[in-house]
Amino acid sequence: MDLDTITAVLAPRGPEELPEWREGDAWLAGGTWLFSQPQPGLTRLIDLAGLGWPAIEADAEGLSLSATCTIAELDRHEWPAAWIAAPLVGLCCRALLGSFKIWNRATVGGNLCMALPAGPMIALTAALDGTCVIRAPDGAERHLSVLDFVRGPQMTALRPGEILRRIAMPAAALRRRTAFRRIALSPNGRSGALVIGTRDAHGVTLTVTASTPRPYRLRFPGVPEATGLRAALHAAIPEDGWYDDVHGAPDWRAHVTGLLAEEIRQELAR
Repeated sequence: MDLDTITAVLAPRGPEELPEWREGDAWLAGGTWLFSQPQPGLTRLIDLAGLGWPAIEADAEGLSLSATCTIAELDRHEWPAAWIAAPLVGLCCRALLGSFKIWNRATVGGNLCMALPAGPMIALTAALDGTCVIRAPDGAERHLSVLDFVRGPQMTALRPGEILRRIAMPAAALRRRTAFRRIALSPNGRSGALVIGTRDAHGVTLTVTASTPRPYRLRFPGVPEATGLRAALHAAIPEDGWYDDVHGAPDWRAHVTGLLAEEIRQELAR
């Protein structure tokens, strides 16, 4: 879609060329949402593609994804054999349900910054203890967990002029056993509930997304009993805390989240 209010598009080649933030600015990464509908409040786009951030960095410490890493780059990367959580990457990429055109433009950072409940990169990074590295206009950095970064539908912890620089996940999280469940109202529909479970020597963690406005995480010292899991979900997510839109009613989302969580509990118990 043409954005007819835009008067300038800047393409900085390094952090030193980033302009002073002003009202009407928007960071441009993949642009798959930005160009999908009118943006009457915008007058200037600042393209992040030229900053040259490495898309994927993996070492003994863990995994770092730049905000400009595309879904396609993430999906085709090969991971260390010890990272048995790696299948989550492909599962979450396919939860986006985009065409190859979208996959080659949409970015990990854009998916987080849109903060839509069904954002699968939110689910992936939250489940793997993701930390958002945020760059302030003066070049300083601050760190926030993905759980604290995403605050609700299209609401994040970003302040004016800040950029989501990268998302870091520790190697320990990538060595956990995992279980993935997702449901939608139609075969190619947006996720109505997406639940990820992980297990290691310290216990079991359950991450709930898509069915709630923001991600939730539940931690257990071991594999919980079915009744304990139900009670924990009820305690963590209030009755009015289930998302409501055309992709699923709140009562349906609450019900299927419970069913998916129980399937994950049984799988991780084996």
